[in-house]
Amino acid sequence: MIKIRLARHGAKKRPYYRIVVADAQARRDGRFIEEVGRYNPCTEPAMVKFDMEKVEKWIANGAQPTDTVARLLKNARENA
Repeated sequence: MIKIRLARHGAKKRPYYRIVVADAQARRDGRFIEEVGRYNPCTEPAMVKFDMEKVEKWIANGAQPTDTVARLLKNARENA
C-alpha cells in the first residue's frame, strides 16, 4: 500500500517534516517515491506547503494519507 506521510528531518527539538509518498513498508525517514510538500511546526504560524497537483494525482491513484497528513491537507484546502 502507498501512503502519504511525514518524514522527519531537522535537529533535536527542532523538527522539520517533508510530506512524502512512500510504500507503507518503508522506514519513516527511509526510501520514498516522491516529495509532495513540507511542514515546519516550529514557525509561528506553522508553515505548510503542498504541491496540490501531485497530492491529488497520488490520492486518485490510491495513496492513503495518514491522519496527520489528512488534517494538514484539510487545513490547507480550507485556507486556499
